Amino acid sequence: MKLTVLGCSGGIGSGRHTTCLKVDDDVLIDAGTGITTLDFEQLVKIDHIFLTHAHLDHVLGLPLLLDSVGDLRTAPLTVHALPEVLEVLSSHLFNWQLWPDFREIPSAEAPWLRFAPLGLGEAFTLNGRTFTPLPVIHAVPACGLHLATEAGSLVFSGDTTHSDAFIAALNAIPDLRHLIIETSFENALADIAQVSKHHWPDSLAAELQLLRVQPEVWITHLKPGNESAIMNELRQAAPGWGVEALMQGQTIVLECGAKHEA
Repeated sequence: MKLTVLGCSGGIGSGRHTTCLKVDDDVLIDAGTGITTLDFEQLVKIDHIFLTHAHLDHVLGLPLLLDSVGDLRTAPLTVHALPEVLEVLSSHLFNWQLWPDFREIPSAEAPWLRFAPLGLGEAFTLNGRTFTPLPVIHAVPACGLHLATEAGSLVFSGDTTHSDAFIAALNAIPDLRHLIIETSFENALADIAQVSKHHWPDSLAAELQLLRVQPEVWITHLKPGNESAIMNELRQAAPGWGVEALMQGQTIVLECGAKHEA
């Protein structure tokens, strides 16, 4: 299994793209502006999208993907998410006002899009890769994702603040090799992080102290312009973890003996 980082920024500008991770050639985790880095042929190959939540920086590429390649597909694109997330998309995005409802185009019997509810702890296996939503705490209904393969596991937190349930879920994954987790703000902006339910360096450092597993830790969703300051504070707050910033274009490979490549 190869995960390719198409976008991992907490904003846009100067080559930054928001959250979108590609699993092999056919699956996306979230659909932020990173999706725009794919060429036309790559877009056609995407069959499944797993969404962590419905905030715009994680879903805005979804309607444009369908508009670009929907007519070339032989089966609907399937969006997997918590039922509450799919309800937001139905009410506020694919509502014929902000965007057409591709669940009815070209017809309800043969649409370009279908929704597949996936509850917390409910596993979905696709060609040897199992995706399971994990509990997190954010300003809206949200989940993390556990991606399990025969070669080991990777977890993506999505957007979250401290969550006892998320830590318990991580500690229950003995083969966890990679943890991609957000830290959006500097310590000086902890008040903003708390209100918006994101991590800041000191809060993530406290979270890591609760882990009984030892994955490689990759930091995502860094706010533009603050990336270096956030990472410097994280390295001071969590010495020994070797935290690294996730980078656009980076790949993480899950196979026996493989770690990652830049």
